[in-house]
Amino acid sequence: MVRRNDQRRAALVDAAIEVLAQEGARGLTFRAVDTEASVPNGTASNYFTSRDDLLTQAGARVYERLQPDAATIERQRTAGRDRETYVELMRELVGRVSSFRTGYLALLELRLEATRRPELRKVLTERVRADVEANVAYHEASGLPGDATAVKLLILTLNWLIVEQLTLPDVFDEAERDALVRAAVERIVN
Repeated sequence: MVRRNDQRRAALVDAAIEVLAQEGARGLTFRAVDTEASVPNGTASNYFTSRDDLLTQAGARVYERLQPDAATIERQRTAGRDRETYVELMRELVGRVSSFRTGYLALLELRLEATRRPELRKVLTERVRADVEANVAYHEASGLPGDATAVKLLILTLNWLIVEQLTLPDVFDEAERDALVRAAVERIVN
């Protein structure tokens, strides 16, 4: 039975991500999550102690779902260690994150909500800081060109490119996006 409860909790958190992406943080209610998850009213309130709890768990779940799969990690691990490989890694990253549109939009909503909710800000700050540190550590261990500052600059640059793709997709077409990823790597990574 515990497994079933974990599955239902995950389904409710995934529904919360969808609600955040569609309605924004103000639209995130237990009732909206129940409706999105197609469960009886009152179900979400049985799984989460508060709306803040739901917001926090939605933020954590987005990061879980944005992680690359095992095949992608293996492909990255065995790839070359040159700038061209770096460009391909960054293209894959932008494509993977952009393909989880609702998750990334939900994350943007959570970041805005974190400006008003100190607990959520604390959780997101810790998570983002840990992700940056993990990316820098992976980079340093990988033997790819560039340093920690280059990794951080690419994170900042590509995050905004992803925002453009998700919110105003007609600003840059796919070819322009790929060219911008290449230019970012070539100009930032020494």
